[in-house]
Amino acid sequence: MWGGDNSPACNLNGVQSFIENHPDLLDSVSLFLFGDSVSISEHLGEELCAKKYIQLIDCQEVIEYNDHPVKSFLQKTESSITKGFHYLKEGKIDVFASAGNTGAMMVGATQAIGVVEGISRPVIASVLPRECGNDGIIMDVGINADCKPEMLDKFAVIGSIYAEYVYRIESPKVGLLNIGEEEEKGSILTKTAHKLLKENKRINFLGNIESRGILNEGADVIVCDGFTGNVILKQAESFYEIIERRGIKDEYFDRFNYENYGGTPVLGINSNVIIAHGISNAKAICNMIKLSHDVVESDITSKIVEAMNSTLV
Repeated sequence: MWGGDNSPACNLNGVQSFIENHPDLLDSVSLFLFGDSVSISEHLGEELCAKKYIQLIDCQEVIEYNDHPVKSFLQKTESSITKGFHYLKEGKIDVFASAGNTGAMMVGATQAIGVVEGISRPVIASVLPRECGNDGIIMDVGINADCKPEMLDKFAVIGSIYAEYVYRIESPKVGLLNIGEEEEKGSILTKTAHKLLKENKRINFLGNIESRGILNEGADVIVCDGFTGNVILKQAESFYEIIERRGIKDEYFDRFNYENYGGTPVLGINSNVIIAHGISNAKAICNMIKLSHDVVESDITSKIVEAMNSTLV
């Protein structure tokens, strides 16, 4: 409950919002709240904290945004992030979600939980609201600035599984983000990755796709390196902020509001981890918890493990 620029108040308000908006889930979920248990009780109230679906895990240290990710994760054993990953590794919780220090979250995901065999690096995705009404996804959007072609090939498999089981897209179509649709276009990375994707029988590969086409009804999964994906993500966020400042109301552009999605799972590790935006407000935290539930229900981690095991045989 300490993670994020607006914690703990916004985080706890997000918990309350989840409880109010999803009463149908309260019989099947348990919310483990990591933070100062006294502050949590004072904010939520003793009556709510006594509910069977609420568990308070006392944490007396905080990993700040300027802390070194590895050192802080190892040294601040009483922090919510370190304790949360300990609980996840021990199987006491099914998913750990936080808007806290992203670097520390990635240390926990890769070091405490570990990467799935057959995957060199995990990946994170972001939603692409499409004008046709449904959503696509783009990956990677930040944790792998430099990629090898083999990594993009794995991202395509992971993204296809994620799109199918979390977003309910049947036989998701995969596109490789490039500067042109022709096979011979692009950098050494994209040209080599194109060959691998074209030969990959586990995905429905459409070919290259230009950035002007990513919001159209074409590819459901857009694959790119994390540097490029992050640039696109941040540009989309800036467009939404400009539209909001100008008082323009549009149903389609409202779907670019990060608050509606809550965060993104770290895909390719041996458990379920959700990373939320550091500026998350109560609405975003509420949706982060709902996404956490959906990721667990989809059993996405097991499906990725199965997919990787089949390629190792």
